[in-house]
Amino acid sequence: MTAPGIDLSRAAWAKSSYSGGNGGQCVEVAANLDGIVAVRDSKDPHGPALIFTPGEWQTFAAGVKSGNFD
Repeated sequence: MTAPGIDLSRAAWAKSSYSGGNGGQCVEVAANLDGIVAVRDSKDPHGPALIFTPGEWQTFAAGVKSGNFD
């Protein structure tokens, strides 16, 4: 569940460019909120969201790009 007190009603969700249109496993990211980056499952838009600091998200994204999780 999303952390209490975090308002995601203004989140501008963007689907991963790797998602494609096949209805597979997709994530959406909202980076337009002050001080947080929210991540959710696109198939469950009303479900929980993971919350990261911008620094945590940048570190994760850099690790993905460099193949640390392959």
